[in-house]
Amino acid sequence: MTALPARLACLLLALAALPAGGADALRVGSKRFTESYVLAELLAQSAARAGSRAEHRPGLGNTAIVFAALARGDIDAYPEYTGTIAREILKEPAPLDLAAINRRLAPLGLAASVPLGFSNGYALGMREADAARRGIARVSDLARHPDLRLGLSHEFLRREDGWPGLESAYALPQASPRGLDHGLAYEALAAGEVDAIDLYTTDAKIARHAIRVLADDRAFFPRYDAVVLHRLDLPARHPGAFAAWKALEGRIDERAMTALNARAELDRVPFEAVAREYLEGRAGGASRGLWAAVFAPDFARLAAEHAALVFASLAAAVALGVPLGLVAARVRAFAQPVLALAGIVQTIPSLALLALLVPLMGIGAGPALAALFLYALLPIVRNTHAGLSGVARGLRDAALALGLTSRQALLRVELPIAAPVILAGVKTAAVVNVGTATIAAFVGAGGFGERIAQGLAVNDATQLAAGALPAAALALAVHALFEIAERALRPPGRP
Repeated sequence: MTALPARLACLLLALAALPAGGADALRVGSKRFTESYVLAELLAQSAARAGSRAEHRPGLGNTAIVFAALARGDIDAYPEYTGTIAREILKEPAPLDLAAINRRLAPLGLAASVPLGFSNGYALGMREADAARRGIARVSDLARHPDLRLGLSHEFLRREDGWPGLESAYALPQASPRGLDHGLAYEALAAGEVDAIDLYTTDAKIARHAIRVLADDRAFFPRYDAVVLHRLDLPARHPGAFAAWKALEGRIDERAMTALNARAELDRVPFEAVAREYLEGRAGGASRGLWAAVFAPDFARLAAEHAALVFASLAAAVALGVPLGLVAARVRAFAQPVLALAGIVQTIPSLALLALLVPLMGIGAGPALAALFLYALLPIVRNTHAGLSGVARGLRDAALALGLTSRQALLRVELPIAAPVILAGVKTAAVVNVGTATIAAFVGAGGFGERIAQGLAVNDATQLAAGALPAAALALAVHALFEIAERALRPPGRP
């Protein structure tokens, strides 16, 4: 009974997961911090100006996730740093120049090229007043202050060229550093919630918050020269785009990159506008207000992506969940295992579920749709089971006594009576999925979560609201539509 709906659910998910950009599109990825967004926009826009059909897959996560996406071919290129390639990707503790890096990347079908002209390294920073009061100017000075509260980005906490290696190299006594999103770390430092943070040396907020960058006196950190990490065959597949990227080589120094970061972080200018200003060689305008941010040019695309994620996953969940609920209502021994299994899925945090699905399905709509599909199953299965179990057995027996077959009794008597309860479960799944779909942006599936992720990267409340408000409005609209449908299905005379 469930074979056809199961196949239909799989088909719906597969069709919705097809890449929107097509096989010939040049896909540029980025990590989830300001500079990576800006550089990826520069690469995508310069490729588009050269005639390529380029798209930016923003905020895909940390190094491991974005590199895995590149290695699988989910993206074609992304901005990276030589120190990160050597230490984090190739696991090489010794310094590597670009030629040595490329010799090691070639067997993986990858290459690093187009050195942009600046290095953006890791460093530790403190408020200038606190550092002066404690007499701290170098990382080694931290060893004399075990009481310092460190707030470190989550990736830095686990990288070998991050806290584990730094702690060992300097014999630092600080225990249990606090994990902070990089976009919030400066505000936490300014508010006195932490005493020192990790930072990128081209961060615009260093000067804004009067932060002292501590000298790496034991030369622990390597150089982090900005390059383009790409598929080895990209120059042959997109020669025009690659030529446009080569024209950027050596053109962006530390001061220029810091200024670009400042446009995004301090002036609140959208990443795509920052890149466009640079490529057009003109001074930028002011940041947008909330109304303009909500109805920015990407609104229609994000709304379509968000709605597609919600309704494709919901359709697949209905196609499988209703038959499962029906079987659970018919076979008592089957009910508890089905409901328990669907309930267990609900206990898995959404980001953790995505992290489990990405290695299996890559980035993009696939893992997001699978996660939303799994989350939507429980309310649909549970309400279908409850609705059908609540139909009086006498009604079914009467239908059979009148000559109806079991199938006819189900379709003409039981399902119409149970329909309001089933529809309530579908409504719950739909509304929850609208909110949960915002996490899709973290795996490059688009939707209004893109704006939320970008707002978090620069701690921009306007950008956060520009993503959250349309998602909330869509949830209310979906709720209203289902309320109308429930009233239409309500038997005459029932309030």
